[in-house]
Amino acid sequence: MTIRARGAPPGNTIAAGTGQSHGQPGRVGDDVSAVRFGTMTAAHRSAVEQLLRSTEFFRDVEIDVALEVIDAHSARPEQDYHAVGAFTPGGDLLGYACWGQTPCTAGTWDLYWIAVHRAAQGRGLGTLLLQEVERRLARSDARLVLVETSSQPLYAPTHGFYRANGYAEVARVPDFYTDGDDKVVFAKRIHRPTGQAQP
Repeated sequence: MTIRARGAPPGNTIAAGTGQSHGQPGRVGDDVSAVRFGTMTAAHRSAVEQLLRSTEFFRDVEIDVALEVIDAHSARPEQDYHAVGAFTPGGDLLGYACWGQTPCTAGTWDLYWIAVHRAAQGRGLGTLLLQEVERRLARSDARLVLVETSSQPLYAPTHGFYRANGYAEVARVPDFYTDGDDKVVFAKRIHRPTGQAQP
């Protein structure tokens, strides 16, 4: 299953992981505990493109936006956007996520992209990646994370993924993407580590 958040604005930021993957990523077997999480850099731009294309889930225009975000993140790491990659022990990129703070809010963040390479799907890597994002948010000033996605039937597994991970549908904008394709917004409260003050 491909997990996907829609709505990353063009020309913003994303990042890529620490592996020079060309084509199929290295296998980790069924034990995803071998996966490591690491910082994304400009060197992983092509690996991100290959990963997104492998899913057969993203339109060309969306892949273009994702790559623009990678470029912007590379130019200003961890400034406007944050990203994490999931890598094999050999450094191949298996999945990645990108998120950023919502302007004019106190502790609200948007999850813009989360995707897993087709060859690595079905082993719980998407859940591990989402949990890693939430851990990183918990160490920041985050109190709420939002995800935007589509109402189309193709996204039913995506909705199920977020619900299974504690997200609730909080809003729906009819015909947002096009007629008959609503924007669906999911949200989850982020719990800070014990002793960390609220903003």
